[in-house]
Amino acid sequence: MPPSPLQRWTIMVSLILAGEAIFTLPYHVTRFFRPTVLEVFDLTATELGIAQAAYGVIAMAAYALGGPLADRFPARKLLAGSLWLTASGGLYLATFPGYFGAMFIWGFFGLSTILFFWAALIKATRAWGGLQEQGLAYGVLDSGRGLLAAVMASLGVLLFSLSFPEGYDAATLPDKREALQTIIFGYTGVTALTGLLVWFTLRALPEAPALNSPKLFGHFKEVLTIPAVWLQTVILVCAYTSYKAFDQYALFAVRGHGIDELDAATIVTAGAWTRPVAALVLGLLGDRFGVSRMAAVCFFILIGSHAFFAFTGAAMGMFSMILVNTVVTGIAIFGLRSLYFALLEEGQVPMAITGTAIGVVSVIGYTPDVYVAAVAGYLIDQSPGLAGFQHMFMGLLGTAVIGAVAALAFTRLPKTGAAPTRGQ
Repeated sequence: MPPSPLQRWTIMVSLILAGEAIFTLPYHVTRFFRPTVLEVFDLTATELGIAQAAYGVIAMAAYALGGPLADRFPARKLLAGSLWLTASGGLYLATFPGYFGAMFIWGFFGLSTILFFWAALIKATRAWGGLQEQGLAYGVLDSGRGLLAAVMASLGVLLFSLSFPEGYDAATLPDKREALQTIIFGYTGVTALTGLLVWFTLRALPEAPALNSPKLFGHFKEVLTIPAVWLQTVILVCAYTSYKAFDQYALFAVRGHGIDELDAATIVTAGAWTRPVAALVLGLLGDRFGVSRMAAVCFFILIGSHAFFAFTGAAMGMFSMILVNTVVTGIAIFGLRSLYFALLEEGQVPMAITGTAIGVVSVIGYTPDVYVAAVAGYLIDQSPGLAGFQHMFMGLLGTAVIGAVAALAFTRLPKTGAAPTRGQ
């Protein structure tokens, strides 16, 4: 029996909350409070980048294994278990472990947020959208996630700033440790509570029948023969590279242009607020004009915004100019987040092997988790000041060009007018 409209939207709200809450600990803490994290954890930019690379290394294996699991087990159990496991890691993160402890906890997060979670979330969203509303489904998912992220970031920045009544510059290291610990505990609590919500609300989620193959990984070969999967992989890796680099924007404002930490956090938070609108609008436009076409548009926007930061010097270092270009960049990267998995339907990947396809695409597509933070940290440390960040943006410009080419190629794939049924 299909879910009622109320049940359907309750399911989507739960997916939104789960999809953002689980990534607050491994991502939000360093994205919005990176300069303070470096000081409190006593790490260099390179060391933090390497610690976060541990997340990516573990996640690569987790993507491959998690895809087939999503084709076999209910999303409700996979998602709730992942949320609770991740929340347990937040308790350790709040102790501010050193370099090797940071490597361990981000490696742990790579397992807890991906293995049982990611493919199950994406497959559940595809099932929610049906045949005609894939752009809407992924647009609403990422728009909602973006709204939640922006609200949580704004509250976090407000709480963080209230911790320093005499100003951030007057704060001592113990003051900063206490403020950051409060943020971490807050994210931990939200993650655990979301697990409870998912456990009870996703019972009504319509899911594809489990695969009959006796081999858990028996459908990898079939997925690898689908041309759309390979182009989708290129699009994802290029889009995700720019998304991962967004973590460096606060540090770019501080070290590249001398903006203070609170203003830098404000810039990044403003960029994050583009996500709810950009994801929903680009998702709907994808349903109307074609997902791959709108992905190409987003990559062309990134080409312009990355070039601006790469080839303009200190003269453009005004708060307003950095803010505007950060917002433009946010529109493109968050628009892409609502599009690249909607390509599954446009590429006519069978529903029954969606989890396996997501695993294959994600293994390569999310490799930026491994190298972006580490490479950016190295460039920033090797060329102090603005130069290191300009080198980073030159690299991002190159990946945006490749992404645009792949998206245009996807628009030229043959369409049969209906998704194939093999594997079902």
